[in-house]
Amino acid sequence: MTQNKEDLKNKIMYRASYRGAKEIDILLTSFVKKHINILKIEDLIDLCNFLSFDDENIFNFYRGIQTTVNIPKNYITDQFKSFKIKK
Repeated sequence: MTQNKEDLKNKIMYRASYRGAKEIDILLTSFVKKHINILKIEDLIDLCNFLSFDDENIFNFYRGIQTTVNIPKNYITDQFKSFKIKK
């Protein structure tokens, strides 16, 4: 189980970091780095699923704009909506 959790964490870090748009890369990487080591496996799975959405829908969700997909409400999405990057 530990190896699977570490593999999932590595997959999440990669998917958060290499999105295509620099702004969403920064936002998602900062969010993931803050939370990844304290999440339970179920939350990591939710985070991995969340990262499967396209950049536009994730960014619109973050800004409170209507998305073209149904993004589920869970611990990850609640934390993401309230996340602020510290300067």
